[in-house]
Amino acid sequence: MKKRILAYLGAAVLSLSMLAGCSQDKESAGPESTSTEQAEEKEPVKVTLNEVAHSIFYAPMYVAIEEGYFEEEGIDLELVCGFGADKTMTAVISGEAEIGFMGSEASIYTYAEGATDYVVNFAQLTQRAGNFLVAREEMPDFTWEDLKGHLVLGGRKGGMPEMVFEYILKENGIDPETDLEINQNIDFGSTAAAFAEDQGDFTVEFEPGATTLESEGKGYVVASLGEDSGYVPYTAFSAKQSYIDENPDVIQGFTNALQKGMNFVQSHTPEEIAAVIEPQFPETDLETITTIVTRYYDQDTWKSDLIFEESSFDLLQDILESADELDERVPYEDLVTTEFAEKAAQ
Repeated sequence: MKKRILAYLGAAVLSLSMLAGCSQDKESAGPESTSTEQAEEKEPVKVTLNEVAHSIFYAPMYVAIEEGYFEEEGIDLELVCGFGADKTMTAVISGEAEIGFMGSEASIYTYAEGATDYVVNFAQLTQRAGNFLVAREEMPDFTWEDLKGHLVLGGRKGGMPEMVFEYILKENGIDPETDLEINQNIDFGSTAAAFAEDQGDFTVEFEPGATTLESEGKGYVVASLGEDSGYVPYTAFSAKQSYIDENPDVIQGFTNALQKGMNFVQSHTPEEIAAVIEPQFPETDLETITTIVTRYYDQDTWKSDLIFEESSFDLLQDILESADELDERVPYEDLVTTEFAEKAAQ
């Protein structure tokens, strides 16, 4: 297994300059009154959240931001885009961000490689993969066997998109090494453009890439990796163990705000969800946002709570082992805490 922890630390300086480009500061709603004997006013706590990507896939989090739930919990949130799990993990390890939002495989890698103040997952957001297989023509009777002998634009080796894709192939009796060709050399976020320029026969796309290709008549969604892989703990919120130990009230407030976002998503229509998160995606029209939210909504993408269950963690390690990215399984009780999510769900 590659020494990813060194890459995370070594990339810290480079990543800091990239992070500023997509940061979104949220003004606090004002100081929160505490119910102490002297009723002292408490200043909001500044928390930097580094997200792996800025995507409609993470709608409940943006609902929590836009509806002011973090301010209600006394948190002044700064949202920063990391553009990849390696850079998000670097930001958390270096202290540039208090909380990271990424695939939990990153926390497993750093723990397995000997990190002492390791990163712990405290809230799971998505329970299905968020990418789709796009073909050049409509294929209403598509099966995974149809990929044999073809070139597919895939994801980074060791990343969740690629590992879930290969996991599905293997579950369908297809050898990713010999039955097809997977191009893993295209940067994240650039595969849709490459596919539109006639590279590959199929491409694995997140949104809005899949919908954009369809709207331009350059591709057609033929399969959902989220549906075909089953319930997978695709993304979670995490922080260093030391930060959690020193700031349990902040982690609880943060988790409470997220749970409010989850509750909103569970009790509102895709149209209503899209209208709330529209300000987060100023370059995407409301109709497209609604289409994407509906696609994720219909495949049961978001959990009703934030509890990261042990069975999900075991499945994640199954996927890592299947991809030859894990030499030895790591203990659930070290890398996951459900204390805050359980309390938030009450």
